[in-house]
Amino acid sequence: MKMINWAIVGILILLPFYVINRIDTETQRRMLVTELRYDAALDTAVDDAARALLNNANQRQEARYESAKRVRVNKEEAVDTFYRTLYMNFGIAEDSIAQGVLNRYIPALIVIGYDGFWVNAEEEVTNAAGETEIRPVWGPKKPYAYADTQGNSFSFTLDDYVMAYEASSRIWREGFRPEIQSATAIPLLRDAELFEQVRRSAIVNAIENELAFRINRHNQYASRYGVSYTFTLPTISAEEWNNTINDIGVMAFVQGIPMGSKTYNNYALGGSRVLKKPIIIGAVKDGRKVYYRSICNYPYPVEETFASEKAAAQKGYMPLNCSNNP
Repeated sequence: MKMINWAIVGILILLPFYVINRIDTETQRRMLVTELRYDAALDTAVDDAARALLNNANQRQEARYESAKRVRVNKEEAVDTFYRTLYMNFGIAEDSIAQGVLNRYIPALIVIGYDGFWVNAEEEVTNAAGETEIRPVWGPKKPYAYADTQGNSFSFTLDDYVMAYEASSRIWREGFRPEIQSATAIPLLRDAELFEQVRRSAIVNAIENELAFRINRHNQYASRYGVSYTFTLPTISAEEWNNTINDIGVMAFVQGIPMGSKTYNNYALGGSRVLKKPIIIGAVKDGRKVYYRSICNYPYPVEETFASEKAAAQKGYMPLNCSNNP
């Protein structure tokens, strides 16, 4: 057989693999672009909602507590802003049916307040016409509660202001920990470092437990609408939790949106007064793996995204500053 014939045979064998690879690469690229667009839509909605927390709220009622974090939140304005921004960025601002479908993939929206939190999630309610329907509603405010092995109970806040029940004397103590520690025999109030550890752990546990309950409930409702995806409690790093509970803010969770051969799952955290960390982009520049902040707007092919620069570096990406942008 002549050389040309061998070449033709080789092309015929390799061509299907080449075509399949091109199709797969294009599909992966489109899914990545879609994922980035969804990330931006969710982040923007949460940031807008966090800023709306302080809208039209009467802060004078909280001034007596002398804490910069003790502010009254407008959770109704925040949730309205969240869904309004999200619908607009998904291009469904005028499509109520599409909005209802998108809501199926949002198991919970959490507003973190100074001395407790609220969860906005779908519940089965009876409307004004007496009909049963499922729609997002607010649950009761949940305190950051904790009880130690001696029977003492605590209601924490986002700083060291605390309300504590002293079991031995049956007396309630309330105030900033340094101010009330000398008046009580509760060990936790006399140890500043331990108090901070327990306070943060209690807040995170309270939110996680309520979120797990709400997500489990959402699975029941979503299945009635034909959503087969099983919603689960996302893994949130200790670093992100620490940033989240430093101030009042908003947390939103989106899971299970079909996106090609995979599903879109993400969550976003937004503080009303805390700067949000930018998304870290992992890309390829001149054959070299680099990472940079999303605000840099580099045109390099995106490989993956990260929540922190440390995570990108651990995957072998090198830092690229925005100042290098041509």
